[in-house]
Amino acid sequence: MDGSSGGERGTTERVLTLLGLLQQRQVWTGPELASRLGVTPRTVRRDVERLRALGYPVHAGQGVGGGYRLGPGRDLPPLLLDDEEAIATAVSLLAGAGGAVAGAGDAALRALTKLDRVLPTRLRHEVRALAGSVESFGGGRAPVDSEVLMTLARACRDEVEAGFHYPSGGEVRRRRVEPYRLVASDRRWYLLAYDLDRDDWRSFRVDRMTDVSARTWRFRPRTVPDAATYVQESVASRVYPHRARFLVHASADTVRAQIPASAAVVRRRGSERCEVLSGAGSLDFVLMHMVLLGHDFEVLDPPELRRRCRVLAERLLSAGAAPDPEEP
Repeated sequence: MDGSSGGERGTTERVLTLLGLLQQRQVWTGPELASRLGVTPRTVRRDVERLRALGYPVHAGQGVGGGYRLGPGRDLPPLLLDDEEAIATAVSLLAGAGGAVAGAGDAALRALTKLDRVLPTRLRHEVRALAGSVESFGGGRAPVDSEVLMTLARACRDEVEAGFHYPSGGEVRRRRVEPYRLVASDRRWYLLAYDLDRDDWRSFRVDRMTDVSARTWRFRPRTVPDAATYVQESVASRVYPHRARFLVHASADTVRAQIPASAAVVRRRGSERCEVLSGAGSLDFVLMHMVLLGHDFEVLDPPELRRRCRVLAERLLSAGAAPDPEEP
């Protein structure tokens, strides 16, 4: 009996079964598949065409040793998603790439790569564009609403204006921006955008946005700064009233392991030295943070921080020279 008369649901189940069989071994002949599925070879050919229409690379060979086989994606799981489901899955994987669970980020990125390989052609460019709209530094960030990420990633890809409410100066205001990149730090997601009302580049925390929407008005792309670097410097120093630069006598890898990426920018200066850019509410605080790293260092900027070094050194020497109050 030909199973092709079982209705749409029966056809879908049979096509999934066919895909599962093709994943089990390298080559199947048409009669073998027809026998396993309980259909005619003609129905097998039709089901193969259905898989191809969904983007699965099913190849057919003639002659001895010929038959049906899957292409490079043969080890991937069967995914039958409509357009919105596929895009939502891609964005969820992007969000998962920044999850706090150890190892989840790498697994999510691997899954996103696999999804890209099996998606129909009409969706593959969109998923790649979403992935291309995201940069990162550090890892282990808090999750955010995947729908918001999807809206912003699409706006970056399509080069259309976006709007959202955002707290600033004690009040929440509507912001109009030209979005360029989503950036994932070691703690949070940020949007690098050109603020149309302030006529300058800004970084925005995605978790603080509300009522996020993309508009239909396209903008002409500007010369964009390096997104990950700009956001990291903003998070680590620009938001603070005091910023400082140090030359640290230790390798960049060593110092990066000691300081969260959102707390300082570490730039390599040879194999055994690095430059650290950081900010804080007071110069004394950022200076003490550097002291506690345990490496020799030099103050590069600002000049007044050098004076604070001398004041702090004298204070510490005085404290160390003071007599023990417990001594007679």
